Amino acid sequence: LNLFVFLHVLEQKPCVVEDDVEQKTFTVADAVETIGFGRFHIALFMIMGSTGVVEAMEIMLIAVVGPVIRCEWQLGNWQVALVTTMVFFGYMVSSVIFGVLADRYGRWKILIISFIWGAYFSLLTSFSPSYIWFVFLRTMVGCGVSGHAQGLIIKTEFLPTKYRGYMLPLSQVFWLAGSLLIIGLASVINSTIGWRWLVRAASLPGIILILAFKFIPESARYNVSCGNEKAALATLQWIAKMNRSVMPEGKLVEPVDEKRGRFKDLMDPKYLRTTLQIWIIWLTISFAYYGVILASAELLEKNLVCSTEGGAVKEEMGDGSQEIQNPCFCHLFAPSDYQIMFISTVGEIALNPLNILGINFLGRRLSLTITMGCTAVFFLLLNICTSSMGLIGFLFMLRAFVSANFNTIYIYTAEVYPTTMRALGLGTSGSLCRIGAMVAPFIAQVLMNASFLGALCLFASVCVVGAISAFTLPIETKGRALQVGNLSSVL
Repeated sequence: LNLFVFLHVLEQKPCVVEDDVEQKTFTVADAVETIGFGRFHIALFMIMGSTGVVEAMEIMLIAVVGPVIRCEWQLGNWQVALVTTMVFFGYMVSSVIFGVLADRYGRWKILIISFIWGAYFSLLTSFSPSYIWFVFLRTMVGCGVSGHAQGLIIKTEFLPTKYRGYMLPLSQVFWLAGSLLIIGLASVINSTIGWRWLVRAASLPGIILILAFKFIPESARYNVSCGNEKAALATLQWIAKMNRSVMPEGKLVEPVDEKRGRFKDLMDPKYLRTTLQIWIIWLTISFAYYGVILASAELLEKNLVCSTEGGAVKEEMGDGSQEIQNPCFCHLFAPSDYQIMFISTVGEIALNPLNILGINFLGRRLSLTITMGCTAVFFLLLNICTSSMGLIGFLFMLRAFVSANFNTIYIYTAEVYPTTMRALGLGTSGSLCRIGAMVAPFIAQVLMNASFLGALCLFASVCVVGAISAFTLPIETKGRALQVGNLSSVL
């Protein structure tokens, strides 16, 4: 009898093991962590990171073209400032739209559409017959550039948790490359074949990059969130093969959430405080960042630091000399001015190693608080009348800190929201922050000419507000897996 029972158990044992195997399941997050980092992620980093080159060239273009169009169309300070403001107005309006569409229809599709849109209107800008047409077409370019953030989301959703804090800040290298490239091109093209050819040259990287997007698949996290497990599984298997790694055992199972990309979810009690504070931080960082860029151009063009005339120009009038307010400062950048812009822009990567250490060891919140506070301090230090090298040093450190701010808040925003609203969360944050970017030109290019110290104090005060908001954020995302559903479990 005992032998009969023993044989019966042996017959049943393989069936039990098979049932256990069939019951095994895994999620996209499990697959991403199991596959690990490899060749696919290097290609992802290079291709999606290059979106920063295109965005930097299109955004920084105004800073190097501003003095030229000021002279060509006899523009006043407010008219030059309006160009930048309208670019960010387009960015603000379309950023939310692209965020909603990306959560509903996919990150990859929206990224392609935004690049085609941006490249098309950028090329048209080079044929602008008047100032009004220039403003309108650059506004359309701003609309297209706002969709570039989907590249960051795709990177975030494919990276294993422990690599996000290292790889995402390194993407700043691409923004730096784009900024330096447009400054270098401007120093050669503006004075030879003209600003229109500079605009055409700036649009070429975007056109080339569109061809490279076919090598990057749609986000697997997005596919499972909308019920397309088959596509998500195929993507993960392809990545595992490319990385020469393995997939988890079992079946890909993840709940489908039909409520994707809804603005009211951002205002849900679980998210409300986080959302409002993130918006404040984005607004202050953008205000400071573009304030630094535009203020640098003003400082170089008009030498405001040690000037007591408040931007006035002295001209000979009849028998004597009198001071008049000239609305058109037709002073083009000299080679030395481009060199100063080039050196100060390199500052954007100067603190990257420290920024990465801070993000990964101090956490996102404390790291952002420190860099925001330092940004405020260096804004005030700009008021010191110093040598050319001293000015370069202050601008260098300012660019370093404001760049570190952007690094950290991009990572934090992409990590804190779940998959179903990640693109919307980043899109609305990017949209609201453009309010700061829209105001910055009038402070850096108009108020600064009337009250240099007043403008610097305003920039510094706003940065202090951002630092306080960063310090009091309710969630720390360091080391936390990306969320799929709601945040109730972590709040």
